[in-house]
Amino acid sequence: MTTYCNCLLGMIILLVGHISTGYAQTAKPLMTLKQIDPEFNNIVSKNAKSEILADGFLWSEGPVWVESKKMFIFSDVKKNVIYKWTKEKGKEVYLKPSGYTGIKPRGGELGSNGLGLNIKGQLVICQDGDRVVSIMDAPLDKPQSKFIKIATNYQGKKFDSPNDVSFLSNGDIYFTDPPYGLEKNVDDPLKEAPYQGVYKISANGKITLLTDTLTRPNGIAFFPGGKTILISNSDPKKAYWYAYDLDKNGLFTHGRIFYSANAATKTAAGMPDGLKIDKEGHVFASGPGGIWVFNRAGKLLGKILVNDLVSNCSLSGDEKTLYVTSNHRVLKIVLR
Repeated sequence: MTTYCNCLLGMIILLVGHISTGYAQTAKPLMTLKQIDPEFNNIVSKNAKSEILADGFLWSEGPVWVESKKMFIFSDVKKNVIYKWTKEKGKEVYLKPSGYTGIKPRGGELGSNGLGLNIKGQLVICQDGDRVVSIMDAPLDKPQSKFIKIATNYQGKKFDSPNDVSFLSNGDIYFTDPPYGLEKNVDDPLKEAPYQGVYKISANGKITLLTDTLTRPNGIAFFPGGKTILISNSDPKKAYWYAYDLDKNGLFTHGRIFYSANAATKTAAGMPDGLKIDKEGHVFASGPGGIWVFNRAGKLLGKILVNDLVSNCSLSGDEKTLYVTSNHRVLKIVLR
């Protein structure tokens, strides 16, 4: 009996070993690089390394590296939580609730989405569930679900679900407002504006509509110098990155398509979504298949292909590391 059990156990171990070995041989790599222009190698080394920092999320978004605290924070939009990751402690809950403070149960993307730090170093939060842009009324190292609402409506109409933010050095905040946080999207009965907008919150609190012509405005970031802004449009029919110049009042002018991802959406999962721009003007933009890397002239230099649906990214303080929110997990990619 003992001999039979030992033989059976050995067969099971051997079988499991074959299964594990077979999986390891066929599993897709976490990340692969696709060079399109030689300049790509100056930005992303051929020896770039990737790793999973944490997983178990429903939809990770809004990544920000906080250099002063050496921490990486990001939203789980569907869990209504902001998480943080540090080298010392790994993943921890940072703020809950983060985007919906109501008491009525609701579904959809109800949590925080885009995050950022204003010129005072305060945490600015796009709150999908509450349909506002707020500042966390607490220090970064002592987070609390206390919020100062800085944008609640435009001309009396509530926003749909503020999605992502970018900042000018004069204190102005720019944000996008697609319909994704509404439970029924554009068909939701609670939708008040008949368009999707991109807005400016001036340092004095004034809200300005900058454009209502984008169908699904999403990621947003300024090029160095603050004279040009880049906005992604997460629409399968208009999968574009748009660029706008700013006039002396910070209003949009000379709008144009920076790059089209229409063809790529037919062969790879994902849409133009969150993005970041480094100090040299290189764009790291989530799109079909992973992270697309452009120069500031709109030339596609290469792609960081990821084997999952990518939503957004953030650069470390020295810009040598890229943090990526990728569906149920977050990744760390050492670029060079």
